[in-house]
Amino acid sequence: MALMVSINGSPRRNSRTGELLDAVCYAISGAVSLERASVNLATDGRHIMSGLTRDELEPRGEDLLRLVERADLLIVGSPVYRASYTGLLKHLFDLVERTALTGRKAVLVASGGTALHGLMLEHQLRPLLGFFGVLTVPTAIYALDSDFDGGRVMGADLINRITRAAQEAVNVISAYTASEGRLATVA
Repeated sequence: MALMVSINGSPRRNSRTGELLDAVCYAISGAVSLERASVNLATDGRHIMSGLTRDELEPRGEDLLRLVERADLLIVGSPVYRASYTGLLKHLFDLVERTALTGRKAVLVASGGTALHGLMLEHQLRPLLGFFGVLTVPTAIYALDSDFDGGRVMGADLINRITRAAQEAVNVISAYTASEGRLATVA
């Protein structure tokens, strides 16, 4: 069974980014059977930050990195801070083994206060994952503060983007080959 891991780069426990990630994961899980796990840096960040290098991490930090490295599908999200993803998220990826994610698939998610910050997905987050050889689905999801109401994802345009990205991810998951134990590369 394919493993989907969501990574919430927000340092806040009840974040809009977390709500957005949950909506994406729910849309994907509703369409295909898979194992689901998550890394929430608001609660798990101290384990990732317990060392400047991987060999300095406490055991829980190492477990979190191994979880990320085992994922067939990553749902990676961050609030936009200073026109980029969070330092917590960057540190996590600084510790990931360089070739561990080659050929894996990902959906990109971000939230922020202005529409212009949505460019971070294409100019920073997609290249970061590309460095690791991760293939990202074409539709990235960006949400503004106004796309949430009481912590719930709202707005037809945003929901349509979530649905489209989820369908792209489901198409990737449908290429899963049990004999290889990994997602097959889709041409």
